[in-house]
Amino acid sequence: MSTIVGILLMIWSFIMLGLLSIGGYFMFRKFLKKLPKEDGKSIIDWEEYYVNETIDLWSEEKKALLNELVEPVPELFRDVAKQKIGSKIGQLALERKAKTITLDLLIEGYILATPKRDHKFLIKRLNEKEIGFSQYEHLLEREKESGS
Repeated sequence: MSTIVGILLMIWSFIMLGLLSIGGYFMFRKFLKKLPKEDGKSIIDWEEYYVNETIDLWSEEKKALLNELVEPVPELFRDVAKQKIGSKIGQLALERKAKTITLDLLIEGYILATPKRDHKFLIKRLNEKEIGFSQYEHLLEREKESGS
């Protein structure tokens, strides 16, 4: 009986250690993103800035498309993904002095803000919606070359 309890205790210890390690990893990543860079602002500060500066440029249609594009992201991380992608789109919009978020800005920002593995879903979704993406091939190719 005590052998079984000992084995269960060891298994439980390994499970807890694994879960704490995973949680610590994500907390540490968040901590690193909150550290100020050379300009005094952190990555998260810049993301919030770009989102807040361009919030009025988003139409309901473009917000719905962004929500569709982040569907494959697990729900727990979906808000973080939307923030990161939305901030990249906002950054592009501010740099180009755009009056509204266009489909071109949305797709380009999505490609630049996401890892290469997420581009398959973007291409699939664009094909479903019959939206041509040939003008974005150079961005997809650049992502392939950079290895991200």
